[in-house]
Amino acid sequence: MSIKHKVKLTVLKRELYQDLQEEYLEDPQSGKCPFFREGQEFIIESDDFFRMMHGKFCAEAWDCISRYVYAGLQGGSIMRGWSKDENVMITCCNDGTRPVIFKIERIDEEEESCLS
Repeated sequence: MSIKHKVKLTVLKRELYQDLQEEYLEDPQSGKCPFFREGQEFIIESDDFFRMMHGKFCAEAWDCISRYVYAGLQGGSIMRGWSKDENVMITCCNDGTRPVIFKIERIDEEEESCLS
């Protein structure tokens, strides 16, 4: 038996800082991130990672979280010493007026190996 690692991403929240949008954005009514929805889930495997989710994920958000996703796919600790569970992390994208909060979880699955 071997262990296969996947990563589950869950969108926890989409925040909005209307005061910052009004002060700094060209469109002060931009609103919350239109790309994600609360409760949305993604299961990521190695092929998904190396193909940047096949265009199904915001590039800016991916840039912020991909290093943690990669660690999980390799079987590594995502946040040892910080989170209660080292295989879980709460993080966000870098949009300062409408950040999206993600939960990243490493999933370990036993896999039968086929040896001839």
